[in-house]
Amino acid sequence: MAEEHHHHHLHHHKEEEVPGEVDYKKEEKHHKHLEHLGELGAAAAGAYALHEKHEAKKDPEHGHRHKVEEEIAAAAAAGAGGFAFHEHHEKKDSKKEDEEAHGKKHHHLFG
Repeated sequence: MAEEHHHHHLHHHKEEEVPGEVDYKKEEKHHKHLEHLGELGAAAAGAYALHEKHEAKKDPEHGHRHKVEEEIAAAAAAGAGGFAFHEHHEKKDSKKEDEEAHGKKHHHLFG
């Protein structure tokens, strides 16, 4: 009744994933993505801090509130920057582990 169709795809399959084996390339990509999110968060929070600084000058009646919000945004920007820095180093570690796992050697010529 129902005919079975076998489709032959021309794309190549990646290497079979071994349970328990770490996919360093995937991990590196994940950390790169998080690094970029941290950078974006730092830029957004920094921009908001500058906006609040401007509002504090423009609206002296609520200046204290704007100053507090500026400081909170500045702290958030610093935290997001720290997170981006952390993820940058996690990404570098993943890349190094991938190279070590696949036999690429680091030649220290100037060390």
